[in-house]
Amino acid sequence: MLELQNVSFAAEGKEILREVNLKIDDRFVAITGPNGGGKSTLAKIIMGIDTPTAGRILLDGEDITALSITERANKGISYAFQQPVRFKGLRVRDLLALAAGKDADIADACAVLSEVGLCARDYVDRELNDTLSGGELKRIEIAMALARGTKLTVFDEPEAGIDLWSFQNLIHVFETMYEKTRGSILIISHQERILNIADQIIYIRDGRIEKYGPREEVLPGLLHAESAAACKVLTDKLTPGDQPKNQGAKA
Repeated sequence: MLELQNVSFAAEGKEILREVNLKIDDRFVAITGPNGGGKSTLAKIIMGIDTPTAGRILLDGEDITALSITERANKGISYAFQQPVRFKGLRVRDLLALAAGKDADIADACAVLSEVGLCARDYVDRELNDTLSGGELKRIEIAMALARGTKLTVFDEPEAGIDLWSFQNLIHVFETMYEKTRGSILIISHQERILNIADQIIYIRDGRIEKYGPREEVLPGLLHAESAAACKVLTDKLTPGDQPKNQGAKA
């Protein structure tokens, strides 16, 4: 179980996270909220990319607040970036081997790459450079997380760049990963289809957790608020001349 106790984070004089308290031990947990609300910062705090200015982070009861990214990875935390990193000189096969902690033969690579809709023989010896599209890199990164199979995997907007690969396949990958690890999968996303598979939803705005609970309790309120906000924006854009006229009125 991952626990955040009164975690705050500030940078360049701006408070980005404010006294965040969370306990994460469910199968699928989704983090959502407006842009700039602190979602990605929260994920980076969990992975150790950013260090909290206050508070503690516990993994299975152990304080990991001061641990490095590598140390947290060794403890069983994985992180998939919103924009995957390109590693020139490193092949897909090498990346999967590093993730799995063993040499990856064609059969191993085929099994995990096929889960993300890629043919192993076309990709296993490809270099992780500019010849790969953003969508291909995204799938390879998801395959790496699947190969690693840790107790906690954090995905920052995993649906980005995979428009040609169905959401259903992405959801299947999450389910496969859970069956393999029985760990928690933390997903940052705005997509309703992703939120619909979550066991718990965290809604963060202005650096604070405003809602956190079961999907069936949190999601309907978020969708209603989103719909109301969209209607308000449309109404505000109408000029007096755009207002509907009473067609039945006579001069």
